[in-house]
Amino acid sequence: MEMFSTIDWVVVFVYFLAIAGIAAWSMKKKKDTSQEYFLAGRNVGWFVVGASILASNVGSEHVVGLSGTAAESGLAMGHYELHSWIVLLLGWVFIPFYIRSGVFTMPEFLERRYNSSARWFLSVVSLLSYVITKVSVTVYAGAVVIATFMGFDFWTSAIVLVVLTGIYTVLGGMRAVVYTEALQAVLLIIGSLILTLLGLSELGGWDAMIASAPKEKLNMFPPLSHPDFPWAGILFASPIVGIWYWCTDQYIVQRCLTAKNETEARRGTIFAAYLKLFPFFIFLIPGLIATALAAQGKIELTSADSAFPTLVKTLLPTGLKGLIAGGLLAALMSSLASVFNSCSTLFTMDIYKKIKPETSEKNLVTVGRIATGVVVVLGILWIPVMSGISGVLYQYLQSVQSYLAPPIASVFLLGLFYKRINSKGAMTVLVGGAIIGALRIFLELNKSSLTGFLYEFANLNFLYFCIALFVFSIVVLVGVSLLTEKPSEEQIKGLTFATTVAEDRAISRASYNKTDIVLSVIVVVLIVMIFMYFSPLGVGG
Repeated sequence: MEMFSTIDWVVVFVYFLAIAGIAAWSMKKKKDTSQEYFLAGRNVGWFVVGASILASNVGSEHVVGLSGTAAESGLAMGHYELHSWIVLLLGWVFIPFYIRSGVFTMPEFLERRYNSSARWFLSVVSLLSYVITKVSVTVYAGAVVIATFMGFDFWTSAIVLVVLTGIYTVLGGMRAVVYTEALQAVLLIIGSLILTLLGLSELGGWDAMIASAPKEKLNMFPPLSHPDFPWAGILFASPIVGIWYWCTDQYIVQRCLTAKNETEARRGTIFAAYLKLFPFFIFLIPGLIATALAAQGKIELTSADSAFPTLVKTLLPTGLKGLIAGGLLAALMSSLASVFNSCSTLFTMDIYKKIKPETSEKNLVTVGRIATGVVVVLGILWIPVMSGISGVLYQYLQSVQSYLAPPIASVFLLGLFYKRINSKGAMTVLVGGAIIGALRIFLELNKSSLTGFLYEFANLNFLYFCIALFVFSIVVLVGVSLLTEKPSEEQIKGLTFATTVAEDRAISRASYNKTDIVLSVIVVVLIVMIFMYFSPLGVGG
């Protein structure tokens, strides 16, 4: 891509000034308590909560990768982008328990519901998975994108962005993270929406795009014979991954824990549910637009993943290229800031404070800052490893969540709905599920040398494997719990639906109104309409 014009660089510079201004404002706020540093004093409103949730979710590899996926294989991955209904589950089902329990982290909630072993296990697994996958993947993919768009070399892009993001995350804490993310979410949506509209205009409108795309690419329910995304697999596996990611992962839930109260947290998730509808249209649809324009000879695609950058290069006038670059910077920085802060919170509150329970609040903040700095350094050190890894292993790292999600999702989900579930059942599933998932990855990497059952185990479609592991986790969780002693009423009081006291139920009922319910129902209706439109019954038929 040609270098930016002066106006584009001015736009990018203004973006950085805005980020610096918000970060500086947040740094002035007192952060001498762990609640202020890690949860922004639990005083954040619904708009910032919702925008922060979306900004945390969407990384720069997300933006470019989704367009590439749509260009190559169509809209099947759209199931993951229509998880707005699961974001609503977070607000309506999970948040009341998280807010009432007063926890800082998801492992801390598992300790309340089960035991300290569950907390230790989830803390360590989360930290390892964040550093190995989230930090490294975001930094690597983001640096590649920025190097492509702005002409910097890869290492300069990676180090400068990691260090800048690290500085405001270390100094400003969670308040700096959520308020900068609110700006970044708005910028990302506006920039990508403009690109999509310009692409549709160039193509001749929505109907022209639908007419030019092959039916199989418009079908979100591929046939069962599809090698990667059979409809039964993606329909049932994506919600399992979604419940783990949106409702139990520290990376996302921590945004809700910053809210002033249950009302603001729930409304934040409702707002985020609406925002989460955008990626389907502004990241996936450009992939279809790019392939259609390429077929007409209006643009040239060197690869599927070049769909988004090529549209930017070809369609956007001076100034708007800078806006898109700012949007990509926003996506990268917000994802990085989120994972830096979540790692810091997990280490400080779940590991350091457990080892040294008498630590002062001021010292916890200091440890949190140091932990963030360490994660920043680890992220940079891991880049050469990531860049040297083969494409195959990189792909497996991306799909780790399909093997990680089922046991964790089952332990949280059944823990709320079934009071008989106990710590022995939870630990059996958490440890057993992790071993099975790790075994699957190892065998998958070596399946060319396998035969018989081991080959079938390694070769089973990853979506079907996810479903099978979830069913297995539920059976084991219930079975082991029923065969061992039930948890005491005192231990699970207020932590399951059956043990929530009348006073807490009343507080929850008073925290929402008819508008909240109607807005939530509208989201679900919109999702059903999108599914029907892009199905064999609609344009995909």
